[in-house]
Formats: sequence, structure tokens, C-alpha cells
Amino acid sequence: MDFLNWDPEHKIKVRIVSARAYHSLFMHNMCIRPTPEELENFGTPDFTIYNAGQFPCNRYTHYMTSSTSIDLNLARREMVILGTQYAGEMKKGLFSVMHYLMPKRQILSLHSGCNMGKDGDVALFFGLSGTGKTTLSTDHNRYLIGDDEHCWSENGVSNIEGGCYAKCIDLVREKEPDIWNAIKFGTVLENVVFDEHTREVDYTDKSVTENTRAAYPIEYIPNAKIPCVGPHPKNVILLACDAFGVLPPVSKLNLAQTMYHFISGYTALVAGTEEGVKEPQATFSACFGAAFIMLHPTKYAAMLAKKMQKHGATAWLVNTGWSGGSYGTGNRIKLPYTRKIIDAIHSGSLLEANYTKTEVFGLDIPTEVEGVPSEILDPMNSWSDKQAYKDTLLKLAGLFRKNFDVFVNYKIGKDNTLTEEILAAGPNF
Repeated sequence: MDFLNWDPEHKIKVRIVSARAYHSLFMHNMCIRPTPEELENFGTPDFTIYNAGQFPCNRYTHYMTSSTSIDLNLARREMVILGTQYAGEMKKGLFSVMHYLMPKRQILSLHSGCNMGKDGDVALFFGLSGTGKTTLSTDHNRYLIGDDEHCWSENGVSNIEGGCYAKCIDLVREKEPDIWNAIKFGTVLENVVFDEHTREVDYTDKSVTENTRAAYPIEYIPNAKIPCVGPHPKNVILLACDAFGVLPPVSKLNLAQTMYHFISGYTALVAGTEEGVKEPQATFSACFGAAFIMLHPTKYAAMLAKKMQKHGATAWLVNTGWSGGSYGTGNRIKLPYTRKIIDAIHSGSLLEANYTKTEVFGLDIPTEVEGVPSEILDPMNSWSDKQAYKDTLLKLAGLFRKNFDVFVNYKIGKDNTLTEEILAAGPNF
């Protein structure tokens, strides 16, 4: 028996019935653990998971394509897992449920990291894998509200979970001391390889998968804010690792642009292809979590914009990828520079900067950020081949437009004005 959502007014009661103790411990770490009194008066759960682990489903059932099935029934408020021992299915399933239940209460469910400064200023971090979401939201000068799943209600922000699910491939104490120290008795390690005699873990071993993980209660992190709630966000940071190298290191977004880039959920992966051709691959995931959303992406984007407008939040698009050229010719933007940009966002100093507008995407970029070389702030300046820059910029703009085609037919807002507004905020060429 556990809870989801630290906001006491909107918490959800969940019950986990599993064939394996490992699955129960995993969810005990990842959900919010009840006190003995709360357990005593728990009552009927709002949602129940039945996890049969490796017990397979019947492959001869109509439409069944494998011996694995994950079924979610919103009417019965149940989830049944058959034929897989991947514990993350439970976490993902409940997150999907929250994406359905919370918007019904006018609460926005978010796939994001969240932290808070000493003065109570809250920042949300959105970003797909490899964009630096975990690295940039983990900040020793700020309190961690949560690393992955949040709600934004009329009370402010709250973490949905009671634990963290950290990647631990190549983990070293010097680089990530908080995660290293959180791996202690009670923490669940997934897919790691260890010496059976000494029980020593080899974090560099990728023989099972590169996606090795640690699941631990959030209170194992020293600067976690318990309870995991905070006031309304002041900044919303959208992270993209742009391997094409044409997005600026930082730009300030207006509300329509925020909705456009939130719905797009862009990042680019570097694909190692034949004959050493390393052409970046654009990836788009609506609302930075397409796998979890239950309603149309525009609904979540409109809710985000409404809440930002009401509480005076500013959105930023931060590129943690390449500068001075695409992958192969340019260089990855140095992490210390990105940290300086994030610091300037938190402190509010970036709001005071002078801005210029870029062509095609129409992004507002600052002319200077303390501690960051000014020449990299406008991507065009850092490319020696200006024609190649323009060609690549148009190529990326075309990929954005093609991805957005699927959302164009969806009508939202009075007289369809919102759809028009969001479309107009996209690249113009």
C-alpha cells in the first residue's frame, strides 16, 4: 500500500500485488511510503497493480503478439502485468494513470525534473534522454523536489513519486556523489553486474544493457526537500541536445513558442551509421513524454501556458548539444557554460539581458550571459561555413514542420485560435 503525489489534497492510493519481492521493494522505494497510522486507515485503494512477473500471458488470445502483456483498465482502476520482469512497467503505468486523472481535476501532470532555490524560486526541467535533465536539475545550491514526475495544481508543484530512478552506467563517486551515496541497504539495483563473492558492483559493465538503474527513496538524497512540494514555478526550462548545432545555447520563449516547443519535445541523437556517416537523427516526443500522455498533446500544452501566464513563469529553450557546426564538425557546448546559463535563469539576471531575434525559428537570444563567451550565443556566429549553417537550419525547421503536421488537424480554443497561434510560433521559412 503506497501513495502517489505529495500534495495532500490530491494524493492517490495504490496497492501493489506482485509475485516477486523485488517488484514490491521497487515500488515501495518509488512511491510515497505511508506512516503506520496512514497504513492503518488506508481504506480502499484508488488503483491496483497485479504483477505476475515472468508468468506469461496466453499467446493464443486474439490480437496477442507475444507472451508479454501490460494491460491498463481505467474503468476498473487496475493494471495487470504478465510475462515481463521489468519493474519500470509499474512506474510507467501509474504515471500514465496520473496523466489521465490529474487533468480531469485541472491539475497538470508533467514528465520533468524540479528543484527550488533557497529563496523559494522553483524551476521545472523538461528533456528527453541525454539532454542533461538529471545533471542540470541536480544542483547543490538548490533543493531537489523530484527528478522525473510532477503535478502542477492550484497549490503549486508536487512530486508524484517518493523515490528516484537514477541511471548508474559508469557511475563514479567523484562525479555524482549523491547517487553514489544513495546506493545503500534498501536501494534496488537493476541490470548491474556484480561479483557474487565480494558483492562489489562494476558500474562500467554494459553486458546486460547500458540502461542500468538504481531505485531509492528520495530521502536518501541529502538536499531533497521533504515533503516534496514547492510554490508555483518561476522558470520552465525545455532542454534539447541539438546535434545539428543550429539552436542557440539559450533563448527566451513567449507563450505560443512555449506551447509549440513543448508539443514538439525535440532532441537529436547522434547515429553511428555505415561508412562512418554520422548524420544526426531528430527525435520528437510530444510533451517530452509521448509514451505516457492520455489526452491530446495540445491539451497539456494549453494547460501549461495557462498556468505560466497566471503565475508569471518564463520559459526557456536551452540547447545542450552542438555549436559551431553539426556533430562531426562542431563541438558540444561545454557543461560549465550551460550551468552558467541555468544559474542566470535561476537568479533572474537573464530576464534583464538585451535580446535579438533569430531567423527562421524567431527565437529571442540574449546578447550576453555572465561567464559564457558572447560569440556562441548566436549559433550563426560560431559556424565558419555560413551557407552550411543556413542549409542545416532549414533542414531542422523542415523536420519540425513535418513532425507538427499530425497536430494541425486538432482544433482547440475558441474558433480554433489556439491552434493557429501555436502554428504561427513555429519556424517560418
